[in-house]
Amino acid sequence: MRRAMLLVTLATVIALVPLAARQGAPAGAGAKPAAAAAGPVVVLETAKGTIEIETYPDSPKSLARFLELAKAQFYRGLRFHWVQPGVIQIGDPLSRDMTKQENWGNGGSGPNGAVRPVGVAEPSKRPMVAGIVGLAYRTDAKAESADSQIFILRGANPALNGKYAVIGHVTKGMDVVGKIEKGDAVRGVTIR
Repeated sequence: MRRAMLLVTLATVIALVPLAARQGAPAGAGAKPAAAAAGPVVVLETAKGTIEIETYPDSPKSLARFLELAKAQFYRGLRFHWVQPGVIQIGDPLSRDMTKQENWGNGGSGPNGAVRPVGVAEPSKRPMVAGIVGLAYRTDAKAESADSQIFILRGANPALNGKYAVIGHVTKGMDVVGKIEKGDAVRGVTIR
């Protein structure tokens, strides 16, 4: 009986090792799952150059909103409304109107520029390093209120770790991110 149990156990182990190898998982204890594959690349065309954003699936509802808006050309014609040494931000339809600069940063993707919240907080575990793209929300609001505004970090900001939905990172154009000034507009958006 013991010998039969040992043979069954050994046969099971032998059968599972090739299965793990076929699935790309290393055999043995402590194997880590493979990193999630990157999603589509969103390209923002500006007068200062092109910014390419490789998307991450970490925050699926936040990413879905960003891709939905990018496909609908929502970001085309919007201006970077918040520009600081460490971060730039875009996604407020009020920024299409230069006479409304004092209100830039308050609008969203809903009717008449109202905020249309994603409705779920999806904070990422990725570190907030230069090039990270996240879905922004007002500091006096909850993360669930994030909508259309995205930020791109110009430098690392560990104080933001775990507080925002990370939807991607800049793979090309960090030099452009560094040149962006308040009022610079997105001329075109493509997804590939």
